[in-house]
Amino acid sequence: MSYAISLSGLQNAQTDLSVIGNNIANANTTGFKESNVQFANLVAASAYSNPKDIQGIGSTVSAIDQNFSQGPINQTGSALDLAITGDGFFTVTSPITTQTYYTRNGNFSLDSTTAATSGNSYIVDSNGNRLQALPTSATGTVTSTTPTDATVPATDAAGSAFSGVTIAANGNISASYADGSNTVIGKVALAAFAAPEGLKQVGSADYTATGLSGTATFGAPNSGQYGSLLSGSLEASNVDLSSEMVNLITAQQYFQANAKAIDTNTTVSEAIINLHS
Repeated sequence: MSYAISLSGLQNAQTDLSVIGNNIANANTTGFKESNVQFANLVAASAYSNPKDIQGIGSTVSAIDQNFSQGPINQTGSALDLAITGDGFFTVTSPITTQTYYTRNGNFSLDSTTAATSGNSYIVDSNGNRLQALPTSATGTVTSTTPTDATVPATDAAGSAFSGVTIAANGNISASYADGSNTVIGKVALAAFAAPEGLKQVGSADYTATGLSGTATFGAPNSGQYGSLLSGSLEASNVDLSSEMVNLITAQQYFQANAKAIDTNTTVSEAIINLHS
C-alpha cells in the first residue's frame, strides 16, 4: 500500500510539473491563460468505518483549472490588433468547418484572398477564422444579437474603393473609402459564459463551449458585463514567471520527496526479506 501511496504522489507531481512547464512555455503567447493543478486526497473507508480508523491511501488530480485573470496589455500600433479590458471573449468561426471558437487573442487582419474572389474582405485571425460581429445600422445601432462574419465591402454605395478600417472602444467597425466617407459595418461581438472555467482548450489560445461552461451570450463591448476594446493593442499571457519558478521548485521538491519515499519503502522491504533469508 505504501508503494501505491507514494506512486500516486509521484504521478501527481509529474502532472504538476507538466502544467507548470506548459505555463512557462506559453509565457509569451498572446491571449494565453495559465493553468493550475488542484489535488484531492484519497481514503480507504466505508459507511461503517470508524472515523478514527480511516487511513489515507494517496492523492489524485481533482482538476486543472484555468486562470482567466486579465493579462498585461501591449501596444502594437496595428489598427486590427484588439485587446479586451474586462470580461468577454472574441468569437471566431472557421469558414471551412463552421466551428465556433472563443479567444482572448485579438491579433486580426484582413483576408485579402477573399477580396480578390468575392470583392469583399473578412477580418480574420492567424488561422483564417473569421471574426464575428453584431449587425448594425450605418450609425452603429445593433440590429441583431446573432453574430455574423465581419465583412468589409470593397466599395461603398457611391462606388469608391476601400481605403482602411478602424475599430472603436465600443466595438464599432468603421470602413473608410477613397471619397472620404466612413461607414459602420458592424460591431465586434463579445461572448460571455456562466462558467468560463468550463471552456475547453483547443490550442492557439482558442476555446470551445462545453456543457460545463454553458452556451455563449453575445453583447457589445463596453456594455453590461462586457469589457471595452483597445485598438492597436494585444493582451499578453497572464503567466507570472516569478510565481511559476517558485511553483516549479515546489513541484520538484514534491516529486523528489515522493521518489525518496519509494526508495525508503524499497530499503525497508529488502531489510524484511533479508531477515527471513
